[in-house]
Amino acid sequence: MKKKILIVVADYYKNISSGLLKSAQSKLKGSYSISVIKVPGVFEIPVTISKNIRRFDAFLALGCVIKGQTPHFDFISSASTDAIMQLSINSNKPVGNGILTCLNMRQAKARVKKGLEASSAIISVLNQ
Repeated sequence: MKKKILIVVADYYKNISSGLLKSAQSKLKGSYSISVIKVPGVFEIPVTISKNIRRFDAFLALGCVIKGQTPHFDFISSASTDAIMQLSINSNKPVGNGILTCLNMRQAKARVKKGLEASSAIISVLNQ
């Protein structure tokens, strides 16, 4: 039976999130049963994973936070990373962090292949 993976994608920056999703799916397609849920922003990713924690074998968090003029970037980046780590530890299930934290859109566009790296990480943990 194929392992079930849930990809939760924050599509605030749709052009970035679609690239992250495509790169992640390229690694997972065929070998795993993949479901995708889209959420408005990165802050909604952990709760969506939490609501589905029993239904899937692994999770992939994808999205992008770009630094603006306020500390909002720091709070969202830190809170989402901490929550994703806690979910993974508490559930003993891999949660790949493919959330980009960039200073500008140029950096984000250059990193859309990070979805592939995050999917490789969860595969590695699933195969332990």
